[in-house]
Order: sequence, then structure tokens, then C-alpha cells
Amino acid sequence: MSILERLSQAGERASDIAERYIPDAWVVCMLLTLVAFALALGGAGADPVTAVTAWGNGMWGLLQITMQFAIAVFAAYACVMSRAGFRLFDWMAKIPNPEKPWQAILLMAVVTTLTGFLNWALCFVVSALFIPFLARRNPNTDIRVISAGALMGVGTVTNAGLSGSAALIMATPDNPIINPAIGQPLVDRLYPVTETIFSGFNLAMLVVISVVSIVAIVLLHPRGNARVVTFSAERLDAILPKPPEVGERRPGFSGWIENQPFWTWFAGLMILFTLAYNIATQGFGRAWNINAYNAVFLGAALLLHGNPLSFVHAVRRGLDAAYGVILQFPFYGGIFGLMTGTALGGWLSGLFAEFSSRAFFPFVVYAYSAVMNFFVPSAGSKWIIEAPYILGAGQTLEVSNITTLLAYMYGDTLTNLIHPYMAIPIMAITGLKFGEFAGYTFFVGVALFFVMSTAMFLIPLTL
Repeated sequence: MSILERLSQAGERASDIAERYIPDAWVVCMLLTLVAFALALGGAGADPVTAVTAWGNGMWGLLQITMQFAIAVFAAYACVMSRAGFRLFDWMAKIPNPEKPWQAILLMAVVTTLTGFLNWALCFVVSALFIPFLARRNPNTDIRVISAGALMGVGTVTNAGLSGSAALIMATPDNPIINPAIGQPLVDRLYPVTETIFSGFNLAMLVVISVVSIVAIVLLHPRGNARVVTFSAERLDAILPKPPEVGERRPGFSGWIENQPFWTWFAGLMILFTLAYNIATQGFGRAWNINAYNAVFLGAALLLHGNPLSFVHAVRRGLDAAYGVILQFPFYGGIFGLMTGTALGGWLSGLFAEFSSRAFFPFVVYAYSAVMNFFVPSAGSKWIIEAPYILGAGQTLEVSNITTLLAYMYGDTLTNLIHPYMAIPIMAITGLKFGEFAGYTFFVGVALFFVMSTAMFLIPLTL
């Protein structure tokens, strides 16, 4: 049995375990809540009334950030679900040589990596929708490897890219880390993206991560006499997505006015003008935060659709993808309140500091965040949980907050490559089971783990 076959079986077993034993994300959130209560009462010595009220009051401290991340999801989705987006997919799918399957894999990996750097929600949608377009134009390319390639962006660069939730939270005014609803601030200032996402170390790591993952997935396409799995033309036509349709125009004045492109252009240009003005007057480092990020994609979605009803319908479909943020964030806010409103955050910080060292700490954060991501596959909500104690432990060990944040972001992405939740859109469109392509993504994850583990011992501790 070849190494690839063994890794494929290992990846499939990992996905089977995840599907069998890891419940719905909201249930996982409540399980973590019980664990947090037990640690607060038994470890940190909090009394029950203080613990419960800290949790309850903390729930409402994330309402602003909940709305911000919900907009991030449906705005990115609306960008993709435009006629312009679908025309772009078909044009890109013609680029590779159909007789050279590796070119199609390379294109998929590059597209998903670039969109992953721009926006995790955009990557989530683009990667899945692009598969049937690419497979139809490249019928000799293995559909399993195409699907694995579609997971590269979400599993490599999203959390350290422009949409990195943790970094954007740290750059946004009045965020819960610097201004918690209860308890003391965890940091004494905002951290602009010029110090985190655009730091020299992070940009270098993004290049390394991208090159390693792209090269690895291209090399994994079957060669020689190896079995190649493809879909028939009929099946590809059946799964090919269609752009949203506005439907028949209503008669009379209401039908005329609600279909005027003026409204989307008016709103979109005002949003983008305000963003450009803020960047010009405040500087990119201060102006680029969650709100600025959402302005780009909300404005772009309005302009791409050019029709109010088309835009509204796309947003409605995008809200299905955003429901997890809306539902779960208040409950993760309760855990955050428990961390900051009792001694739990400080107690956990002490444990991390006691069982680690200054040089070893970035790797500990990286590995711990990778494991936790398997249970809480949401970088923003998980940062809300982890920040109170890993930032505190880092400060105790004299590791800078930026170093701790970067280590968290790298680790939080790794297990996306073997998490069925991240592949839901891919499975929904292709009809493949996660185990059918998980072995390929598992192999890429192994390569990235060794590369990034080494990097965690080279990362500057005083960034």
C-alpha cells in the first residue's frame, strides 16, 4: 500500500470520527459552557451566583460584533451569487489545458488561496461553486483532487489573511477584548492590521503556507495507470450552479421602481466612497477593521448585482450561511463573560504559563488552537474564548500579544483541512462524501504541520 493510500485512509478515519462523535456546533458550544462553569467553580473558586450572572451578562457584550460578522458572510455570498461572478467562473475554467489535469488542480488551488486571503466567506462559497465549472471544462481531472484543492484556501490562509477574524477584532474600536462588557480589558490598545496581518513575519508565512499547500495538492493528482475519478457530462450539468433569478417583474409603478439599477449603484457608491475617504484621511492601518472590510464586499455586491431584487435575493440565500454566527456568538459571549467576570481567565493563564516556557509558548498556542478548532470551527468565536487566558499567559511569559495572536491564527486554520464542517458546500454541490477527498487534504495538513511547527520556534517573541 502506497503512502498516499495510507494517508487517504487516515484522513477518511479522521473525518468519520468527526462525523460520528462531534455534535452540532451549538451543542459543542453548550458543552464548552459546562466545562467553563466546572473550571470556574472547581478551579478558579467562583461562587455559583457570580459565575451564572457573569455568563448571562456576557451574552449581550457581543451583539455588535455578531452583526458585523453576519454581514461579512452574506455580503461575500452576495458577491459570488451575481451573474458577473458566474461568467467569471466559466471564463477561468477555460484557462487550463484539458489534457494536463495538473493545470486544473493548480488553478483551483490558486483561486481558493487568493480568495481565502481576501475573505474566508468568499472562499467558502467560491471554492465550492467553481468545482463543476472547472470539472466540466477539464473532464480528465480527478474530481476528488479538485474537491480537495477547493479546500486549500479555507484550510491554509483564511485566518491570517485580510478577513482574519481575530486580527480584525483586535483592530476594531470597542471590541470585547479591549472593552469587555464585564471585567478588565485584556489589552491596553488596539492592534492595527499593519502590525498583525501585514507584519513582515505573517506575510512571509502566508507565502510559505500557500506554496507548500499548492505544490502538495498538485503533486497528489493520480499519475500513470492510477485510477482517476471523473463525473459524466450529464452529472456535471446537473450540479452546475445557476445564478439567482429575479423573477417576473410586478406590474405598475412598484415593479418599475424596485427594478431600477439606481438604488444599488447609489447605495454601493456611497459605501465605497466613505471607505475610501476614511482610508485617505485616517490611513490604512487605522481605517481597516471589520466595518471597513464589510464595506468593501457589501458595496461590491450592490454594484455587481445592479438590480435591487437580485441583490436582496442573494442576501437572503447568504443568510443561511450566516445563521451559525447569529445563533452561536451570544453563547460564546457568555463563555467570554465567564472568563472575564470571574477569576477563570486568570487561573487558566497561570496554568498555561506554568506548563510552558517563553520559547515554547507559540508552539503550544499553535497546537492547542488547532485541536480546539476541531470542536469550535469559528476563528472569531474561538478567539473570544481563548483570548482571556492565552493573552494573559503570553504576557506572563513576556511574549508579545501580536506573537500570541499570530500563533493562534496559524493553528486555528490547520484542522480546517480535515474538518467535515468546512467541506459542507463542497459536499453539497458535488455529492461526494468527505472521506472520498479527505485523504488528499490530510496529506497537505501533515506537510503544513511540520513546516509551521518549525516556524513557531522561529517566530519573534517581541513582534
